Amino acid sequence: MTDRAAVSITYCTQCRWLLRAAWLAQELLGTFEADLTGVTLVPGRGGVFEVRVGDELVFSRRAAGRFPEAAELKRLVRDRVAPGRDLGHVDRAKAD
Repeated sequence: MTDRAAVSITYCTQCRWLLRAAWLAQELLGTFEADLTGVTLVPGRGGVFEVRVGDELVFSRRAAGRFPEAAELKRLVRDRVAPGRDLGHVDRAKAD
């Protein structure tokens, strides 16, 4: 993607996952402030926790069986909005 992208995080309100979604949104906005138009938090139900870049699903808690780590999510978003960009310690931690 060369244009600025929109990210959405759909979280389960029944499970009280708003704070987790908000924290990940803050992490993404801090890292990709020039690359994103914003991060939208979308209330859902039924144990949902999904992250999309535009219309593309990049992470699903249901499919993965877990929540995303912040560094993992940053790499997934980076690969779509700023391919090739060095994420510094996030990329080095993956290599260790």
